[in-house]
Amino acid sequence: MLRGVPRRAFLATTSRVALAASLCASIRCSGPAASHPASHAGVDTLVADLERDIPAWIAAARLPGLGIALIRNAAIAWQRSFGVADAETRAPVTAATVFEAASMSKPVFAYAVLKLHEFGLLDLDTPLTTYTMDRFVSGDPRLDRITARHVLSHTSGLPTWRSGDSPLALGFEPGQRWQYSGEGYYYLQTVVTALTGRRNADICRTYEAGVEVCATDIETHLKANVLLPLGMSSAGYVWSDALAEHAARPHSASGAPMSKTHPTAPDVARYAAAGGLHCTVGDYVNFLLAVVDPRPADRHRLAAVTIDEMVRPIVRVSETPLRSSWALGWQVLHTEAGNVIAHGGDNTGFHAFAAASRDRGSGFVVMTNGEGGSQVIARLVDTPMLMRLIAS
Repeated sequence: MLRGVPRRAFLATTSRVALAASLCASIRCSGPAASHPASHAGVDTLVADLERDIPAWIAAARLPGLGIALIRNAAIAWQRSFGVADAETRAPVTAATVFEAASMSKPVFAYAVLKLHEFGLLDLDTPLTTYTMDRFVSGDPRLDRITARHVLSHTSGLPTWRSGDSPLALGFEPGQRWQYSGEGYYYLQTVVTALTGRRNADICRTYEAGVEVCATDIETHLKANVLLPLGMSSAGYVWSDALAEHAARPHSASGAPMSKTHPTAPDVARYAAAGGLHCTVGDYVNFLLAVVDPRPADRHRLAAVTIDEMVRPIVRVSETPLRSSWALGWQVLHTEAGNVIAHGGDNTGFHAFAAASRDRGSGFVVMTNGEGGSQVIARLVDTPMLMRLIAS
């Protein structure tokens, strides 16, 4: 038995049931100030401006489509879809349109890890080699010092991704400094699978630098323990008929349709934690609200004290000029109006961004289906009225 809960009982229960610099510039990163709620007039003016400006912005960026939602007082204040999900078929973006969340998958995975921590299955500060016999990096004793906290805060020392030109290796002592790492999230995902799931050695594929990855049931775990309990009913990882029915198509910088990848079980075993989530804007809003305004803790929802730990700044991000830190799964922007949690997502043909103030229960989620999405997101986070929604 591991700490707190017998592993078998835990698995039986859960099987029954996933542009910061521009933003910080727009809200003037500095010291904290007193909290006061956003006014109805301010939100109404913001919405009117967005209704007017977004169509022009997506046209200028050759961006086919976009979905956006604004949160005020821990509830959706406004949600709207613009443009088309597929420039070839001209199918419109709707509230049901599924986008690639890309790296916005990381906070969702972090939530699942923190629930394992609450159950006593995975301690945040115990070396991950304690939980698995597999050596993620061979010949380096520093591997034995990497913890879940290091991975979730991007201080593990692991690289962004391995490649043929850059074999997998630790770049520094775990905890020494910040370095964004998808490989770290993949490593932690393999540990979660070792603790809660299974691996299918009959369905495997080779990825970067020749690493072989076999299918796992990580999607089942994340759906049962995060996605469905938090109301992310359209979200998933492995390609399915349900995703295909509503999936947005990616588009190039010119707005031309591109081929949509159909992630397999091995793909998800490799990338789910770091960037494999597919979801609607509404799905991600529900997840964001679970962090911003958590309900009482239960079998799936985190306790308030754990949410506090999730968003507590751990390491300064000194590589950028803005005042920001990294917490567990989130970047934390230190603004004159208080801390703002944020995360972006960038896959080819998809760009997304989410940010929120826990103090005010306000924030936003925006998801796009083209390379021009990064331009539109930059304009959104530079919008003074959007700043007022988060910081006023």
